[in-house]
Amino acid sequence: MEKRKLAKKIVSSLKKAYPDAPQSYLKFGNPFELLIATILSARTTDASVNKSTPALFARYPTPEKMASAKIEEITKLVLATGSYNRKAGYIIETARLIVENFGGEVPKTLDELVTLKGVSRKTANVVLSVAFNLSEGVVVDTHVMRVTVKLGLSEHVKKPKKIEKDLMDLIPKTLWNDYAKIVGMHGRRTCKSFRPKCPECRVNTVCPSAELL
Repeated sequence: MEKRKLAKKIVSSLKKAYPDAPQSYLKFGNPFELLIATILSARTTDASVNKSTPALFARYPTPEKMASAKIEEITKLVLATGSYNRKAGYIIETARLIVENFGGEVPKTLDELVTLKGVSRKTANVVLSVAFNLSEGVVVDTHVMRVTVKLGLSEHVKKPKKIEKDLMDLIPKTLWNDYAKIVGMHGRRTCKSFRPKCPECRVNTVCPSAELL
C-alpha cells in the first residue's frame, strides 16, 4: 500500500480504537503550566511530573513569580522528575524569558518557543497542539517514534526530527495532532516496547512488524 494511503488508514482505524485518547497525560491549568510540565517531562514519566507540579504551581503560579524563585527552592519541588538541578535552571530561565521577551505570555509560534531554555521542537509542538490547537509539526515522543517505525511510516530509528519530517510529508496537516495523540496511546496500550499485543491491534493487517502467530 502506498505510504500516504497507509498513513490515512492507520489514523482512521486508530481513531476508532481510541476515542478516549487524551491530548496530554500531564496535569495543567493553562499554557504556562503545560510548558513547564513538558520541560520537566524530559527523560521521566508523566506520573513523576504530575506528582511534582501541583506544589510547584501552587507556589509559583505565574512566569513572574517563577522567574524570581531561587533555584534551591525549585529543585526541592521537582526532585521526582530527575535531573532536577538542570530542570530547575531551565524553568526559571524560561519563566524569565517569557516575562522579558513575551510580556509574560507563552508565545504561540514554534520559532519563538524554541528560544526558551530547555524547550525542544517536541516540547514546542506539545504546547502548540495541546494549549493552542495549532499545528506547526508533529509531536514525536518515545511512543510515537517507536510505533511510527514499526508501522513502516519511517525508517529513521530513534531519530525524532527525521521521523517528524516523514510524518509531515505523509499526513495532511489537519491530522498531525490526531496522529500524535492516537499513535501515542496505541504505543502505551497495545504496541508496547515489550510484548506488543499484535493479535489485538486494529492495524495488524497493514503493519509490517505485526507478529500474529
